[in-house]
Amino acid sequence: MEKSEELKEMVRGRYTQIAGQDKLQNSSSFCGEGGCGSPVTEYTVFSDNYEQIAGYVPEADLGLGCGLPTEHALIREGDTVVYLGSGAGNDCFVARSLTGETGRVIGIDFTEAMIDKARANAVKLGYSNVQFRYGDIEKMPLTSSIADVVISNCVLNLIPDKRKAFSEIFRILKPGGHFSISDVVLQGKLPDKIAEAAVMYAGCVSGALQKADYLDIIQQSGFSGIIIQKQKTVSVPEEILLQFINTAELEQMKKENTGIFSLTVYAEKPKEACGCGCGCNS
Repeated sequence: MEKSEELKEMVRGRYTQIAGQDKLQNSSSFCGEGGCGSPVTEYTVFSDNYEQIAGYVPEADLGLGCGLPTEHALIREGDTVVYLGSGAGNDCFVARSLTGETGRVIGIDFTEAMIDKARANAVKLGYSNVQFRYGDIEKMPLTSSIADVVISNCVLNLIPDKRKAFSEIFRILKPGGHFSISDVVLQGKLPDKIAEAAVMYAGCVSGALQKADYLDIIQQSGFSGIIIQKQKTVSVPEEILLQFINTAELEQMKKENTGIFSLTVYAEKPKEACGCGCGCNS
């Protein structure tokens, strides 16, 4: 099996486990594999508080995000919104409160347990204009130029091929459409033992790109009007890092000012871009 497929299977397995937990259980799982007796590693120190946001559904909030992309996404009534890595559906339900009855929200996730949980939540809420589809972000089960807005929350860092993911986002957006994506990025080099740890990949750390490289991929994918809407430093507890590196390596990491950041980025598909999904602008 290729490395990228191995990573996908590992992430799918971990998020299948997470789907069976609630937010409180996930928040107590920030301990690393075997660190606190928890089988799941999810770094919920990344997550923001949704409780005061319209459309928030506590049962659908697993505490897995690293930002509030819906807060910055400029969603309008009647928009078609595609949410990538929809989990149990919380961000989709928040987006639905902005699109209203005349809009549509489509969630994409490649973990069947998450899709089942999100669909059950939508049925419970009686939302007929929110749907969830099983699919890979690198090859979405959507037609080209379908979305006014694409949002995602701490998911693209888990995608092995970021270029392919952003190419797909470009394809599904309507000309003149835009995205607002919260993600984890780095400044400085992570120690090899952290970068190579699969458990840190599932926890959104070792799969993160350098900030400059991340923004370059967005630009090279054809997007314009790129804006960093929000940036915050993420502090991974030292006891987690020390499961992978020694004290001397941790001190060196501090000395080199290696930083882990949550970034919310906005960008637009140019209005003159074609609707064929090929990335051309004619």
